[in-house]
Amino acid sequence: MIAPAFPAISLRFTENAPMDARTERRPGMLSAAEVADLLTREFSQMAGADSPNVIEGAWHGGCRVRRRFSERSLRPGGTISGPTMMGLTDFSMYVAILASIGPVPLAVTTNLNINFLRKPEPRDLIAEVKLIKLGKRLAVGEVEIYCDGDDEMVAHATATYSIPPPDKRK
Repeated sequence: MIAPAFPAISLRFTENAPMDARTERRPGMLSAAEVADLLTREFSQMAGADSPNVIEGAWHGGCRVRRRFSERSLRPGGTISGPTMMGLTDFSMYVAILASIGPVPLAVTTNLNINFLRKPEPRDLIAEVKLIKLGKRLAVGEVEIYCDGDDEMVAHATATYSIPPPDKRK
């Protein structure tokens, strides 16, 4: 059902896949490179060479995404804007879901809640996603956002995505 729409992507079954001993993470249905390729083809406005978002890693149940710094993301006062961090949150959640369940581009955000914890410095942002629940119809995750090179979170978010039923995924 999915394969005809995305013939270039080979799916891996990860239910019982062994964990990577180094990272203690299971591989996803799609690798970071495969998610990036899918997004470049299907959502060129969100991904590709000109995108500020770079998928650094993706696995079953999570991912790590870098948002490259741009002067355009600053708000008055020299801090990175809230909408920039919200966009990073949404993009990162989408990457984690695609990596975990495969090419289901019709998965959509149903809720996003973000807490801004401290003023982010004007440099790259790093989002770390952990899916808390990955069901047949809903995915719930949390996103921690850091400034590159800093150990303190600048924002914490939770988000919920609706996953379409198999017959509506084309």
